[in-house]
Amino acid sequence: MTTIAFIGLGNMGLGMASNLAKAGHEVRALDISADAVAKAVGAGCVKAGNAKDAVGPADVVVTMLPAGKHVELVYADVMTHARPGTLFIDCSTIDVDTARKVIDFAETNGFDMIDAPVSGGVGGAAAGTLTFMCGGTDDAYARAKPILEIMGKNIFHAGGAGNGQVAKIANNMLLGIHMIGTCEAFNLAEKLGLDAQTFYDIASTASGQNWSMTSYCPAPGPVEAAPSNRNYQPGFAAAMMLKDLRLAQDAAQSAKAATPLGAQAMALYALMESAGEDGLDFSGVMKLINGSL
Repeated sequence: MTTIAFIGLGNMGLGMASNLAKAGHEVRALDISADAVAKAVGAGCVKAGNAKDAVGPADVVVTMLPAGKHVELVYADVMTHARPGTLFIDCSTIDVDTARKVIDFAETNGFDMIDAPVSGGVGGAAAGTLTFMCGGTDDAYARAKPILEIMGKNIFHAGGAGNGQVAKIANNMLLGIHMIGTCEAFNLAEKLGLDAQTFYDIASTASGQNWSMTSYCPAPGPVEAAPSNRNYQPGFAAAMMLKDLRLAQDAAQSAKAATPLGAQAMALYALMESAGEDGLDFSGVMKLINGSL
């Protein structure tokens, strides 16, 4: 049995921590929300009163936090309480520069650490089927992989520190772009008199086929499990997509990489935010495209 400190028990973190506990590990759960901690305890975790209580006995520390500033603050604290040899795994989606800075700080203090942002949503977190994109040394990745395999089914080593974040934001920029394109295609078909199911039957077997169409169709009807058939309840909220698109644009500017479609995707999701509709699933951008927002 491994003792694991898990810090950050939001919608994603709760499912991840629960799966670690179900696998027989002692999971010391910490969050600013007492309700989140109570749910984690109900799923088999142990309540930790503070960072020292969570991290002091731990062999591994896993974090799932909202933004880079939180990651910096938490690790500045937890590293003062960690035992020599503790492994740190940050599963937050944050900016590349902060991920690299925090990992460098950990390594300077003698700790192994990887960034390991995830894809797969709340359902994947609960089911233990997440995809992890990892950045860090070969040794740190090798130590982290058995822990990650409890929480996910696809574990990738993307290279050095911060490369997990690079993979995550590039992937989600692509996802945002092709979701918008898929919405435009379905909207155009409908405006010209072609119903969604017929267009889906054709395009899903033609060159326009893509994941946003066949697994997560933004037009109601063709894909029963898609959020479009539940009034666009998330899923993966448009607010989270916008966060990732903003991270991608910040990184693109820093790297002097041209991403005009990524910039346009960010602008469209920002319109959902301005309209107060960013709590919808990210496929709800269909409502912006077809004028029903």
